[in-house]
Amino acid sequence: MKLFKKSDLVVISAILLLSLGIWVWYKAYYSQTPVMAAIYYNSELVDTISLEGGRERDFSIGQNRNVVLRLYSDGSIAFVKSDCRDKLCIRSGKLRTVGQSAACLPNGVSVKIIRQKTSDDDLDIVIG
Repeated sequence: MKLFKKSDLVVISAILLLSLGIWVWYKAYYSQTPVMAAIYYNSELVDTISLEGGRERDFSIGQNRNVVLRLYSDGSIAFVKSDCRDKLCIRSGKLRTVGQSAACLPNGVSVKIIRQKTSDDDLDIVIG
């Protein structure tokens, strides 16, 4: 018994090529886009920070001082300290690409990477 037919391989190849093409287009289109981090507390925007690189610094928002974020010199941002039990926000890593997001749900703080010049055609979320 054969595992794949020729038509199955054609369909799988087409899907892989289409996926690769979309990924390359996304990286080419959004890699040079100036970005900023939108910081939310309980779903309300409290701050936006430009991610243009430069000096590293740690900061927190006034609404919750228990959550500390770090702005890195390479133009990324990450959670570095939180008083929540599971620490999933800290393990989410650095965010730098448009559409990436991370949240500390117990503390109500979330960060989303957005373009500096936004439009209605922008991506809302990136998976992967």
